[in-house]
Amino acid sequence: MTFNKGDQVKWSSHSGEASGRVVRVAHEDGEVSGFQYRATQDDPRYIIEVEGGKHVAHTADALSKA
Repeated sequence: MTFNKGDQVKWSSHSGEASGRVVRVAHEDGEVSGFQYRATQDDPRYIIEVEGGKHVAHTADALSKA
């Protein structure tokens, strides 16, 4: 499954279920909130804004539509 900018998504986190909005689809390596991520054209990372304005990066496999 692929996601687009603006999609509402959810995923399992260590504290239960989390959710947010996709703000960018990254196709290159980068950093978000102090964490490094690896991304390619074939394996993008979805940059998600969660409550409070924090950003996280996840693979498509970790996400589902909220």
